[in-house]
Amino acid sequence: MTTVLACHGGASTVTGSCFLIDHEGTRFLVDCGMFQGHKTIRELNYRPFPFVPRDIAFVLLTHAHIDHSGLLPKLTRAGFTGAIHATAASCDLLAFMLPDSGHIQESEVAHLNRRNRRRGRPLVEPIYTRADAEACLRRLVPCPYGRWIEPAPGIRARFWNAGHILGSASIEITLSGGRERPLRLLFSGDIGPDEKAFHDRPAAPSGLDYVVMESTYGDRERKDRTIAQRRDRLRREVAEALARGGNLLIPAFAVERTQELLHALTWLMHRGRIPTAPIFIDSPLAARITEVFARHRDELHEVEDPELMFESPHLRFTETVEQSRAINRITGGAIVMAASGMCDAGRIRHHLRHNLWRPECTVLFVGYQAPGTLGHLILSGEKRVRIHGREIAVRARIRAIEGYSAHADRSELLVWAKGRRPVRGTLFLGHGEEEALAALRAGLIAEGFDAARIAVPELDQSFILEPAAPPVPTAATPRLAPDLLRRREDWHNAYARLLLDLGQRLQALPSDRGRLALLARLRGVLEGEAEGAERPAAARGARRTDDRDKA
Repeated sequence: MTTVLACHGGASTVTGSCFLIDHEGTRFLVDCGMFQGHKTIRELNYRPFPFVPRDIAFVLLTHAHIDHSGLLPKLTRAGFTGAIHATAASCDLLAFMLPDSGHIQESEVAHLNRRNRRRGRPLVEPIYTRADAEACLRRLVPCPYGRWIEPAPGIRARFWNAGHILGSASIEITLSGGRERPLRLLFSGDIGPDEKAFHDRPAAPSGLDYVVMESTYGDRERKDRTIAQRRDRLRREVAEALARGGNLLIPAFAVERTQELLHALTWLMHRGRIPTAPIFIDSPLAARITEVFARHRDELHEVEDPELMFESPHLRFTETVEQSRAINRITGGAIVMAASGMCDAGRIRHHLRHNLWRPECTVLFVGYQAPGTLGHLILSGEKRVRIHGREIAVRARIRAIEGYSAHADRSELLVWAKGRRPVRGTLFLGHGEEEALAALRAGLIAEGFDAARIAVPELDQSFILEPAAPPVPTAATPRLAPDLLRRREDWHNAYARLLLDLGQRLQALPSDRGRLALLARLRGVLEGEAEGAERPAAARGARRTDDRDKA
């Protein structure tokens, strides 16, 4: 009997969570997420799956975030007909999130194809459509926490509260058949911090054979750990931003982050801790998700005045494009929250285009920014960025609060891992950048974990699993080379920066003669590169001719 684990996402990268388990011929997935980050990584979403979708018996879903769930409609579109098991709250969130994701992809591809037609380039298709996403929803099967399910003979699963977002879970799996005892696995999903609004501390079992664990904040400690500390830090940032006279932009994920900030902002305003100001939630999806939170308010853990984030008079939920555009006529005194949280899509990009160049405005980041995203570029200190093909100067005040992250930090991850002992086989580390993975691994070793029993898999790497034994890696061909996967920026980012730098340099030159001379030098470099690329090919052709003559 053979059990194989294949890491098709969330390996050597933070996003795209997708793990395939093949147990005695039954193949199933834990998560099926979308890759996020720079374009080279995102292009993986358009490629075929590294497995046959119709061969997948079922899916176990840790939570609703798009980097864990976002390719489920593509999976069903490609032939998957099984059940998708998730908590009831996750199913309710997905009912809005997946159709919204399909709509975004249709809209972005329509915009791209208009540009492609003008440039004479081939047209592209969306990864999936809104209709594909709605069809996928019929495959959802709600599951309670703490109760065993048996999605296939000899395979059982149980959902544990992960404390990350509404409905999030770590998933315990037992695989029976032909062994003295079942093989026990645990997939952490995304682990929440010890003190987080809405949720109790994460929980999970111990005494496992294999644990697949996230490492997002494996190299970072947060200062603002308590709810009171985060709230006070937010108070200071908002007060200072509004005192400058401009708008405060908060790129925020529509799920959980928006609702947590809504609760904190309205709590502060209703107690006079910050000036009252209109809070625009410029995201139809965030409005729908807030309704889901209202339906599940009885599940929210120890929340003070939960009704504030649903009923405050300061809230303005926008639906239409016209309402969104009207916000950009406000020159100051407004708080605008819009998706996406990493600024790589959605309405926040329009608000950045109208406010990022204004010194009196503030952009406040409240979550992780994947390398290569617009949010990462702005937070890293870029002075100019391109949005919708336009060059925008970054003159606004740029701030960040890490305390509102829904991820456990380094110390909390170490405590969580120690609570899973004994891990008889191997602890797999994923969902992290290279530095985070290395730092967390070092921390685990310092806490007494056997270095030989900690593995950091590469994308598409597979392992044969046996109870209480190290995994046996098998040969695999990754869809993306490890060095490209780990890069914080790709050639698209470098190209955009070059265009920005070139434009600034040309403008700074005192005369047209100097500008033409610079462009001529660049042209010479390009032509020299082309000749250099052709010369080896010609030489290779000559050698082949010589070889034929000798024969």
